[in-house]
Amino acid sequence: MKIAPEKSVFINCPFDEAFTPLFDAIVFATVCCGFAPRCALESGTVAEPRMERITRALFASKYSIHDLSRSKGEGEEGWARFNMPLELGIALARRHMTRGRRNQQHDWLLLVSNDRKYMRFVSDLAGFDPAMYDGTVETLVPKIVSWLVSRPDAIRTPTPKAVLEALPTFQARRRELGIEWVGDVPWNHVLVAAEENMPEF
Repeated sequence: MKIAPEKSVFINCPFDEAFTPLFDAIVFATVCCGFAPRCALESGTVAEPRMERITRALFASKYSIHDLSRSKGEGEEGWARFNMPLELGIALARRHMTRGRRNQQHDWLLLVSNDRKYMRFVSDLAGFDPAMYDGTVETLVPKIVSWLVSRPDAIRTPTPKAVLEALPTFQARRRELGIEWVGDVPWNHVLVAAEENMPEF
């Protein structure tokens, strides 16, 4: 997938069924603001290690969004998932590597839960100002839209209200695609669905 870095936004979040409404909201809001969402799902290949796909997509993106709102352990053993902090660390390194490069420096948004529990497991982020939300689409979309429309490469500036009102139509189309493709929807079809269901400007 060939997309200009300044139009690319890498998305780092859970991909499980419980997070699907929030993931769809991030994807849709990103497209509505004129950017192209990137993630490990886009390649559709298993012949390449997942970490290589993630790193390639992140390094090809000027922007990235990282959701660390899910910090609790899961399953009977209570293991926490460290994929999201790991990918945030890669983005931090990417920003350091691009420091001083005008119009090329990597920029990222950190999303956390309102309870500030992230400070218990990644206290080194204390110097940053993450965006907090309560785990709902209604509080997530304004954080995404407000950040993206303020980036210098934004070409569309929808209001969060307009994105939220159009989101259910996109989500319905996503469900249809899931049925049509028996669960494995090609990434480009997801992006086309988002483009086709954007609010009018």
